[in-house]
Amino acid sequence: MGERLVIAKGLGRDFRDGNSGRINVLRDVDCEIAPGARIAIVGPSGSGKTTLLHILGGLDRPTAGTVEWPALGAFETLRPRHIGFVFQSPSLFPALTAVQNVGLPMLLAGENIGASDIGASLLQSFDLDELGDKLPEELSGGQAQRIAMARALAMGPKLLLADEPTGQLDSRTALLFLDAVLDRLEATDIALVIATHDEIVANRMATRWTMDHGRLTTGHRPGAVTA
Repeated sequence: MGERLVIAKGLGRDFRDGNSGRINVLRDVDCEIAPGARIAIVGPSGSGKTTLLHILGGLDRPTAGTVEWPALGAFETLRPRHIGFVFQSPSLFPALTAVQNVGLPMLLAGENIGASDIGASLLQSFDLDELGDKLPEELSGGQAQRIAMARALAMGPKLLLADEPTGQLDSRTALLFLDAVLDRLEATDIALVIATHDEIVANRMATRWTMDHGRLTTGHRPGAVTA
């Protein structure tokens, strides 16, 4: 199975509220992510899904507990090389074409050579090769989200985290989007973790984690993920 990508123990995350108090968003969360995992994080709005995803991806720090990335290396090197992130909004740069958006992580990492070719290849894998020269304003929501997913894969990450990636898509488009992602990841050891409200998306994943008031109440599949 290989060394764990992420190991989190006793995670807690508090935020200040407007009255100088504190809100507990995560409480005593334990979880692990192994290579090749396919995990859906489900739960109502405000249950802590996004916060957990951000901490697992190194976008945020816990106020309690620990998170480590044994197979990924030091915190400072996690993104974009080892962890790819997709947000609910595509967050494409408006002045860049589709292929430039996909290749941007490589340019930011100083890997200029081959960025355009890899960007074009990724667009082709999502059936978007004809849109390479289009600006974000010329794209549909589904097209933009697939381009954002392609961008997250540009550096060949070992862990792909997606926060409600189908939240702005209709059911048919969401299913096509997920099929394209799973096809791209098939036969790889890239782990995929998706926070979602969409049962169609959640049911396509091998493992389900359920968040409830900041606690991870379920999460199992021996040999792949422990929670």
